[in-house]
Amino acid sequence: MEPAWMSECWTYQLEDFLLFSPRVYWRMFELANAAFWPLHLLTLAAGLAIVLLVLRRPRRHGLWIALVLAALFAFVGWSLLWSRYAAINWAIAYVAPAFGLQALLLVIGGARGGLAFDRRDLAERLGLLIAVAGLVVYPLLPPLFGRPWASAEVFGIAPDPTAIAALGVLLAASGGLVPLLLAIPLLWLLLSGLTLHAMGDPQAWLPLLAAASTVAALTLRRIAR
Repeated sequence: MEPAWMSECWTYQLEDFLLFSPRVYWRMFELANAAFWPLHLLTLAAGLAIVLLVLRRPRRHGLWIALVLAALFAFVGWSLLWSRYAAINWAIAYVAPAFGLQALLLVIGGARGGLAFDRRDLAERLGLLIAVAGLVVYPLLPPLFGRPWASAEVFGIAPDPTAIAALGVLLAASGGLVPLLLAIPLLWLLLSGLTLHAMGDPQAWLPLLAAASTVAALTLRRIAR
């Protein structure tokens, strides 16, 4: 006979672990946007510049792309996850350092010449589409889901579009560290998608779709070898 506590565990649903309301969650982005505006213009410009560089398949700009992405991951990890999200969800205090680790791995990969943007395959093209979705589509979502523009998630400011755009860029890269660099953004999008699902937010499918598309692109690349 199983213990009572074990039988009770099966009655819990994902939303039972939610520590905040949807209103508090989206208010977090509103406050962050108000605090950091107009930094959004700089982060978006940096993201678009990265995509343009990748399209040119640079041989010497891999380091600069890695450094810019590293700076943005470190900033998002500190300014939003650690300083704001952890205040409403204690578990994020253990997740935020992963963005710092991602920044460190990007610096190491770029400094050692471990990132080369020389891919010319279907996965690269899909990756660039994913990157553009993170850069352009995400800031336009609030009205579609009945939220004010002030809650927009912007690349380099919010974690989801930052992770999505980074995955897209990394799909266009080759190098020994690339599989490792994909892991943290993928895990974050899985966590974010499950959180939004627990909130009953229809936007939950977007981070999950981005993660699934990345895995599908990697699978296609492996099959094509």
